Amino acid sequence: MNKLLSSLAALILLGSISMTNTANAEVFELRVYTTHEGKLDDLHARFRDHTMKLFEKHGMTNIGYWVPEGSTNKLIYVISHKSRDAAKKSWAGFVQDPNWQKVFKASRVDGPLLSKAPEATFLEATDYTPKKKWSNKDEGGYFELRIYQAAEGKLGKLDARFRDHTMKLFEKHGMKNLAYWHATDEPQSEDHLYYIIWHASKDAAAASWKGFIADPDWKAAAAASGVGRLAKPPISVYMQSTDYSKIK
Repeated sequence: MNKLLSSLAALILLGSISMTNTANAEVFELRVYTTHEGKLDDLHARFRDHTMKLFEKHGMTNIGYWVPEGSTNKLIYVISHKSRDAAKKSWAGFVQDPNWQKVFKASRVDGPLLSKAPEATFLEATDYTPKKKWSNKDEGGYFELRIYQAAEGKLGKLDARFRDHTMKLFEKHGMKNLAYWHATDEPQSEDHLYYIIWHASKDAAAASWKGFIADPDWKAAAAASGVGRLAKPPISVYMQSTDYSKIK
């Protein structure tokens, strides 16, 4: 798990380096926070009681908040912005907000909560991401964040396989498609696919993946698209929703 989270953090850091032409399109922001040991509950309290409300005040939409399975110091969350320009303005307003400055100062009386700066990457929805709202807050279960790096020049083919085959087979085997994104910034924008799916439980996830891999329809789709050549093995992180997550 630590290796997976380190890989995820590295990808997010790389994805936040440069800015492309998405200034006027809706964007999502995937963020990873790493706390000092024993400070995760304090970070939860700050988000639950203050941060989320201030995000909304400044034009940011809360999408979902999760803790990776087995982690005691990580928080992963997704927010959305009307555009990249709006994101810049929202963050500037948030940081300068007197209420945030007061909350931030109060939360650090016994020392800083984070052990390093937050890691962030901007994402845009693929043309095949589900349009329906997420509806899993009351169901519990496990969320799975997966990140694929396509082989050179193969991202379009990887997208096509998900669009035409994979998503349907996920649903067939009990996995719910929640969101599919591309990174907006280079170098991730050239070859990365990010997505989140939902499982009823950890055991259900194992059963679903086993059934999916053994499915003749998947084998046929994989063979037709070039199994083993479209992408490297994905990074996979199982996550549980926090009690304040806005998924509904």
